[in-house]
Amino acid sequence: MAKSRLKKGDSVLVTAGKDRGKTGKIVKVVDDGERVLVERINMVKRHSKASGPQQPGGIVEKEAPVHASNVMPICPKTNKPTRVGRIRLKDGARARVARRSGELLAGS
Repeated sequence: MAKSRLKKGDSVLVTAGKDRGKTGKIVKVVDDGERVLVERINMVKRHSKASGPQQPGGIVEKEAPVHASNVMPICPKTNKPTRVGRIRLKDGARARVARRSGELLAGS
């Protein structure tokens, strides 16, 4: 399993699909980093059955996963989409960097 270039909380730009050009934060990384849930992106409608008086039935809108290859992280410095690199810090730890500016990405 390869290390994912995307993490929960990253700001991303959608590069393909019906929501191309929109940005949002990653809510969850699923399928070992192959798919991501981005807030308010790829919204789908699901019908839910009522289960008691507290949970009425109806049509619920929720996010569906997007393939990781269809999103790009946004560089914190330039606010533009960037590729992700990995560097080793002086203390030996590894960190993710934005290739566009060399800036460290949050949550490395």
